[in-house]
Amino acid sequence: MADIVFFKYQGTGNDFIIVDNRDGKYSQLDEAAIRKLCARRLGIGADGLMMLEKHPNCVFDMKYFNADGKPSTMCGNGGRCIVAFAYALGVIDNTCTFHAVDGLHTAQVLPDNTVRLSMGDVNQILMDGPDYILDTGSPHFVKIVDTDLSHMDIVDIGKSVRYSDTYRAEGINVNIINIFDNNHLQIRTYERGVEDETLSCGTGVTASAIVLAHHQNFDDGQYDINVSARGGQLNVDFKKNGALYSDIHLTGPATMVYRGQIGM
Repeated sequence: MADIVFFKYQGTGNDFIIVDNRDGKYSQLDEAAIRKLCARRLGIGADGLMMLEKHPNCVFDMKYFNADGKPSTMCGNGGRCIVAFAYALGVIDNTCTFHAVDGLHTAQVLPDNTVRLSMGDVNQILMDGPDYILDTGSPHFVKIVDTDLSHMDIVDIGKSVRYSDTYRAEGINVNIINIFDNNHLQIRTYERGVEDETLSCGTGVTASAIVLAHHQNFDDGQYDINVSARGGQLNVDFKKNGALYSDIHLTGPATMVYRGQIGM
């Protein structure tokens, strides 16, 4: 394979390798190659790799792989970053509809260069003891605590849940949240596929905002939640109608770090 031209993007510290694969030249990258590229200190280093590809019915297709090299479910921060990438390439204007593994998403590049991304509806929240289980494009476990998260061993907690008998086979992302008030929460996340803490997780941030509304018994209406992740600030807005959470959007920064070229 010829050298790979790649772009490194990050969204609140959740970092990604992105390649323009509209001509299919990187389609032969296999699990081992992607894992090598994502390896920190040994490769480029990233939480995942994305390919921007052609799609027959919309402006582009987002193909996402975790750092372990395996295809994964939806990534919210990755979705925002690939939109920023497509915008920088001139593939899209400031609004678009694109396809990802969980279906169609709309997105808007805002005047301050943040990206507002639509997320799928949530109509089921399950319980595991006192903790919450829901799917926001990826499966999430959400535990609420009433203490600052700064000194918490999130990797140890995350592994104990992710590799428990209940979740070992399919894996699950583990979020620990501290609710400050009805408009603001703090979050730390252990991500399956990365098998470590990430500085931010878009689908986890979305899941945690929905859990806040559910846990606090919000009335039906439109809500806006600010979320403090280790990598920065994100915002989730949504509409609540009984058990249905719809019109969900994740908004935050998506920044190019650098462009590079690497041989394989």
